[in-house]
Amino acid sequence: MSDVSALKNLVEKHRELKQEIAKVIIGQEAVIEEVLLAIYSGGHALLIGVPGLAKTLMIKTIADALGLDFKRIQFTPDLMPSDILGSEILDANREFKFIKGPVFANIILADEINRTPPKTQAALLEAMQERAVTVAGDNYKLDLPYFVLATQNPIEQEGTYPLPEAQLDRFMFAIALNYPSFEEEVNVVKSTTMDREVKVSPLFTAKEMVEIQHLIRRIPVADNVVEYAVRLVGKTRPANGQSEKIVEEYVDWGAGPRASQNLVLAAKAHAAVNGKFSPDIENVKAVANGILRHRVIKNYKAEAENISIEEIIGALL
Repeated sequence: MSDVSALKNLVEKHRELKQEIAKVIIGQEAVIEEVLLAIYSGGHALLIGVPGLAKTLMIKTIADALGLDFKRIQFTPDLMPSDILGSEILDANREFKFIKGPVFANIILADEINRTPPKTQAALLEAMQERAVTVAGDNYKLDLPYFVLATQNPIEQEGTYPLPEAQLDRFMFAIALNYPSFEEEVNVVKSTTMDREVKVSPLFTAKEMVEIQHLIRRIPVADNVVEYAVRLVGKTRPANGQSEKIVEEYVDWGAGPRASQNLVLAAKAHAAVNGKFSPDIENVKAVANGILRHRVIKNYKAEAENISIEEIIGALL
């Protein structure tokens, strides 16, 4: 199949995929769209939302609809790296045998990643970056595609271990999950208090998802679009000659080069699912909030004056 035919097929499959997910998940279209863009691009996502908004159900449904293997890890303060990576045991023949941990799956839900100490966070982040884990000196490759969706509860910070900025930067998207609207919540209550089971049909295979990730990377991008993305990221950095007044006033640290790479990659995926053969500046703007939200660090003045990251990013677009 040519790339043009493959892109047209992706548009149709993406539409069917959202319909399949909507059988279980009511509303949250923007969140689902960003999660799918991250998967198509081969990146990871950080989901920020209060408990009870069906984050686990959403990711399980997406995994089922994509035909991928899914595992959930509940992060706790006493979780050790071996609990997620796996460990070596002595078998009946008195030989060491490696037992794989829950990190060996296609889609991992890292629930409340900020509840566990940095040592365990770092073990998962090696898997995210290298698509491999090292246990007792042996390196084990993870099956592709590999996608980590980590969740954070934004309201309760007591007893947590916030992710360092360098580790946050590993996530392609930071997705804000808000409460459903009144109508959506009514539909949620109706559908979840009835005695019926909804089956989600898988529309892809792991091999097809890997091919889609390669297809997204092959999409051509005009120089002016790449330059716009790089210029936008440059504007988030205070005192570099490109930044605007709002950044100088309210931002401590701007986004790094990985933000520019992810902006272009996400813009390619956004263009592809909307039937375009090459992204334009509008596609970059459409994904800017998700890509930059966790990479731009506000200062105390912004906190004091209740200036949100979204307002700062919006002023730069």
